Amino acid sequence: MAKVAFIGLGVMGYPMAGHLKTRGGHEVTVYNRTAAKAEKWVAQFGGKSAPTPKAAAAALGVGADLPPNCATHFSAFAAVRL
Repeated sequence: MAKVAFIGLGVMGYPMAGHLKTRGGHEVTVYNRTAAKAEKWVAQFGGKSAPTPKAAAAALGVGADLPPNCATHFSAFAAVRL
């Protein structure tokens, strides 16, 4: 399956990343501005968490970004530039 980086574990992102892991069987690494939420996701779904968006994208095959607003979106992608 694919290696997936998922940035943003809000109302939509949290379950979507979970479905990719449990139903899709993908290797999912998540990043969230609130590290505790990423840790909770890892405990529930068994994926990995990353300390930065760039670290999440390091071994990226597919990426998903669900930020709460445009400013967050642009800052997340600016941080991912490899």
